[in-house]
Amino acid sequence: MMNRKEQLAIRQHQSTRQLMGIQSLTPHGVTTARGELVFFLIRPDNLTVLSEDGIRVRVTALANLLRAESAVELLALDSRESFQRNKEFYQARLEQETIPALRTLLQQDIRHLEAIQSASASSREFLLVMRLEEKEAADERGLRQLEKALCDHGVRVQLVEEQDVKRLLAVYYQHDVTTDYFENVDGERAVTGNG
Repeated sequence: MMNRKEQLAIRQHQSTRQLMGIQSLTPHGVTTARGELVFFLIRPDNLTVLSEDGIRVRVTALANLLRAESAVELLALDSRESFQRNKEFYQARLEQETIPALRTLLQQDIRHLEAIQSASASSREFLLVMRLEEKEAADERGLRQLEKALCDHGVRVQLVEEQDVKRLLAVYYQHDVTTDYFENVDGERAVTGNG
């Protein structure tokens, strides 16, 4: 049996993927020790413009989908950035600042952050996660048919692509919602000259 110090030493030498329990990234998900996970992004409707009956229909469709597909799991991510620390920083600077022009700029920055936060208040992403056998997950045609079958339940879903997988992992583990493109290896763009 390993002691705590030995366990810590092993963890320090593991890769990020090993720490997350991910063996590899796939074109539409990840491979773990418990099988392959394939992600489908749910494109939610704007519920604020739907009638009560319209909302009930959407909720019922999702509930029916989750009941019908035993291998489906639901994952919800908050895909918006928190600006609270930045706003607190600007507020503290505003209280210290004596130069009127700089005070005006700080106030504009605070208003700008509040506007962004307000505009993205409902930025949530929902995923359907399916555990599949490796052979099923590698069958692109079968995955597209599964995507259509999920849509037939009345829920708009889209099979994610590799960059979506990386973005979703960044949001989930790092709360990084600003990166547009993720490399396979750190510094890849600098070496290949594409950055």
